[in-house]
Amino acid sequence: MKLTDAKQQFISNWGAFGTNWGINRTMAQIHALLLVNPDPLTQDEIMEELNISRGNVNMNIRELINWGLVERVLMTGERKEYFAAEKDIWKVVKQIVKERKKRELEPMLQLLDRLEEVEGDKKDKNIKAFVDTISGIKKLGRQADKTLDTMIRAEESWFVGSLMKMIK
Repeated sequence: MKLTDAKQQFISNWGAFGTNWGINRTMAQIHALLLVNPDPLTQDEIMEELNISRGNVNMNIRELINWGLVERVLMTGERKEYFAAEKDIWKVVKQIVKERKKRELEPMLQLLDRLEEVEGDKKDKNIKAFVDTISGIKKLGRQADKTLDTMIRAEESWFVGSLMKMIK
């Protein structure tokens, strides 16, 4: 397979995978393009490569920067802005996990805290069933939160080793 074909296939598929991480396809495709390029790219280069509008590039680059997956790069003597993706895939995965945790898990846990405080007689079977269900979900969510925190703090070799021990 030629490099251009392989690169295009990677960008296309990374875009599809991105939707599973909670980011849109175009955002993931821009990330993929920056990930496989050895040098930082300008908005114009991204627009041309992916055949998307300036506004679409601008909006998605800002969001990738907010996620901590892309950074602005200053090029000496250049007036245009350049952008580069983090190349260390372990750091990329940890950053995606950190952002998803912040955007999804933490708000859910806050909601469960509020829902667990339902008013009424705790002996009422409907209230008890509701609170027990919410408490069970919250317990699982808190355990997931602790596990993700451990992963975020962990070094790649430790995490992979621990994961392999769990699988055996």
